[in-house]
Amino acid sequence: MKLEDLEAFVAVVRMQSISAAAESLQLTQPTITRRVQNLEEALGVALLDRNVKPPRVNAMGREVHAQCRAVLREVTALRALVALDTRPSGSLRLGLTQGLGDLVLPVALARLREATPELTVQVSVGWAGQIVQRLVHAELDGAVVLLPEGHALPRDVQGEPLGEAVRLVVVGPRGAARKSRLRLADVAPQGWVLNPDGCGFRAGLQRALAAQGVPMDIRLETFGRELQLQMVAEGLGLGLVPEPLLTASAWREQLDVLPLSDFQPRVALWLLHARLLGKFEAPLRRFAADVVEVMGLGTKPAVRRRA
Repeated sequence: MKLEDLEAFVAVVRMQSISAAAESLQLTQPTITRRVQNLEEALGVALLDRNVKPPRVNAMGREVHAQCRAVLREVTALRALVALDTRPSGSLRLGLTQGLGDLVLPVALARLREATPELTVQVSVGWAGQIVQRLVHAELDGAVVLLPEGHALPRDVQGEPLGEAVRLVVVGPRGAARKSRLRLADVAPQGWVLNPDGCGFRAGLQRALAAQGVPMDIRLETFGRELQLQMVAEGLGLGLVPEPLLTASAWREQLDVLPLSDFQPRVALWLLHARLLGKFEAPLRRFAADVVEVMGLGTKPAVRRRA
């Protein structure tokens, strides 16, 4: 029984498909299939119901899945324990919130690679919720993500805020903020330029609109913060963006922040990681510090670890 077989099975259960698990682990579908079959042969039981498409985890598979997760967590802790005094080497698996990549990744990643050339750095960019779940399933070593204020972390993930929370602002083209105070319902008919479904910021906006009985009129959904802000500047609809990303945008002079009296969410940048980081602690913290610097959030004071 190999750890890679356990990791493949856990990924299949989490992603609910072999193809998605393969993409998540950056492997081929045949490789994932073979590893799951290896685990089944080693245990002498079927873990997936292959009479349905796509195959689904069966009752025994759910029990095995829980144990596999526990094994992977302990292996991660063991590796970290024995590596505390060793120089960083091997593969460091990082996660980063969708939307930050274009701004911070080129600089932060280049600095990290220069400082720790012995490391092979693998970066996954995705929604914060997806990144958190990958940490839970021991598929990442650490991550820097934007989370809403008051967000609760899973038991298996530790987190440290990287500075104070920042505003999540609604923006429109220059001249859109003619009134000093607006309500969400007043501006919603202009439509929205947002991330595709799965974005936590979009979900929060949708909940706020639904609470007022206002539909969310999507004019454009696309990845890429700069593309979104360009479309907002050109009058296609309103955007929703963390204020530091707006400040760093090439389109900031062509945009206005709308002063909404009833929608003022705040988000914070967090460093997330497993319970023990070992040799990866220094490079992960360096990466986080560089993200903070590139985003212009100022110098981060020392923080206490959360148990």
